[in-house]
Amino acid sequence: MRIEIPQFIWIAWFVIVSIATILATIRAIIGPTNSDRAVGLDTWTTITTGFWVILALYFFQYILLSVSMVYAILSFLGVLAIARYLERGL
Repeated sequence: MRIEIPQFIWIAWFVIVSIATILATIRAIIGPTNSDRAVGLDTWTTITTGFWVILALYFFQYILLSVSMVYAILSFLGVLAIARYLERGL
């Protein structure tokens, strides 16, 4: 069953996700400490995971939901590795 969502809602979602991605990227680049950069990177990966989900719903390609799940798991493991490195080194 497909639910029709008005076009302006899709546009608003894409604009909000784009702005959030830009802000997270700026935080990851100019963060004063390495911890701020790691948080910016984690935020960026979380936002892009949500973007994959929105794309899956927009295009009715539900395989993208699996892609977003794998991406979320890999980004979580990456952030864990960064946190361990920042805490005491590899």
